[in-house]
Amino acid sequence: MAKKYNFKKDNFCVIEKAISNDLATFLYNYFSMQKQVYDTCINARYISPFETFLGYYEGQNEQIPNTYSQYANTAFETLLLKLQPIMEKTTGLKLYPNYTYARIYKKGDELKRHKDRFSCEISTTLNLGGDKWDIYLEPSGKENQKGIKVNLKPGDMLVYKGNILEHWREPFKGKDCVQVFLHYNNSKTKGSKENMFDKRPHLGLPSWFKK
Repeated sequence: MAKKYNFKKDNFCVIEKAISNDLATFLYNYFSMQKQVYDTCINARYISPFETFLGYYEGQNEQIPNTYSQYANTAFETLLLKLQPIMEKTTGLKLYPNYTYARIYKKGDELKRHKDRFSCEISTTLNLGGDKWDIYLEPSGKENQKGIKVNLKPGDMLVYKGNILEHWREPFKGKDCVQVFLHYNNSKTKGSKENMFDKRPHLGLPSWFKK
């Protein structure tokens, strides 16, 4: 992706080095270690598979089956706030923070073409490390188009209108790739204030704390 895109014009753009390589590597190792802790605790039956404070493996009816994920990891929720000023400067919008979602993708994973829910109105996917894996999106808003391929290096993030632009990833050929999604609403969008924190009392809480 040699062309530079403008969020206001194209509904998406890339922010290179949104976080430093050191921070990206730290978060990559942190989340990878948390997966290791989760796996060990599950295998030793110290915790139930229904316990989600250390993450979980997505079910067959979810977006990426059998892939380790977590809604609202506290470190990533903190990152959501840390990057909010950059997101607001890039988009030209005053934003309300909603939630984060992180995954450690594995070989063979595929992200089907989709658009996101209201809480993902203004979104970013941030590459924390692992093997190269391109993401595609279609800025025209039309479905079943070839799309634009975006390659993110660790620390880079793609900012996009998640509930408008169709986006996807082709089958992953690498070993692992850690990505975190940060989701916001435009403060001027109807219902955004009531939706802040994804309808939780505050950031850091699991999804079952929603109103």
